[in-house]
Amino acid sequence: MPTALVTGVTGQDGSYLAEFLLEQGYRVVGMVRRTSTINFSRLEHIQDRIEIAQGDLLDQGSLAAILSEYKPDEVYNLAAQSFVPTSFSQPVLTGEFTALGVTRILEAIRMAGMPIRFYQASSSEMFGKVMETPQRESTPLYPRSPYGVAKVYGHWITINYRESYNIFGCSGILFNHESPRRGLEFVTHKITHGAAKIKLGIADSLALGNLSARRDWGYAGDYVRAMWLMLQQEVADDYVVATGETHSVEEFVAEAFGYLDLDWHKYVVQDPKFYRPAEVDLLVGDPGKAKRVLGWEPTVGFRELVRMMVDADMEALTSGGHIRR
Repeated sequence: MPTALVTGVTGQDGSYLAEFLLEQGYRVVGMVRRTSTINFSRLEHIQDRIEIAQGDLLDQGSLAAILSEYKPDEVYNLAAQSFVPTSFSQPVLTGEFTALGVTRILEAIRMAGMPIRFYQASSSEMFGKVMETPQRESTPLYPRSPYGVAKVYGHWITINYRESYNIFGCSGILFNHESPRRGLEFVTHKITHGAAKIKLGIADSLALGNLSARRDWGYAGDYVRAMWLMLQQEVADDYVVATGETHSVEEFVAEAFGYLDLDWHKYVVQDPKFYRPAEVDLLVGDPGKAKRVLGWEPTVGFRELVRMMVDADMEALTSGGHIRR
């Protein structure tokens, strides 16, 4: 039974990846930070099947201790300060976790001297002010937020350790991926949750920022499969994971509200406080390499994704429960 260590296991991607790895017959070890309120809500249904290890990307000693104790075959680094707006207000902390944290875990792997395969969660936010469309593995990087800058560092330090120390390190350049497990602070879940609240008479408006920003949105459950496929190859490499389609925030709003028979124009207001200091206007990925080499393709389309999230929010709000998909 192979062993996989997943940092950020309590997040959206971590929970889907843990589920997927269990289905593949893995022993799954999830790393969590010691805090007064660890949120295991996304893992409740599988918590008795995974092992929890306490560690911190700010503390290299804890990372080395976990590697020594559990001896993982694969490490998936999904932990980060991952909310772009917060990276503007907390740029130093974002750099510590999202950039230097990658170095700490790679250095722990190097020092352990074990044949560990490493996955780094890179991001389409690295492209920022895009130099070409669609964006592919060779597209020049131009990040437009402290988060994007930190992800560029994590991406290149993974390549550096791969080339310098022959570590099997892969970066998945994942474009936006959503699900009912997405945090409510993210615009996609903010939209579907807001629409559901308006439909149920709990709210009468929804404040959003830039409606014209365009993104390549996929389903998180599809994207964790691509992470795993990267670590099953003979040669370590980097891959764009995306749908190849782009939609505006306004289109996302229209789909969510329209699904509930609501005219979004009556309820959505734009608030300047939700605009970024430096906006990323257009992201759309070219997943050709992932399809060609990994045999990976998305299974959930844009409309299906939006409706999945709306359905989950409607069910959660009417039942008072937390919905997982």
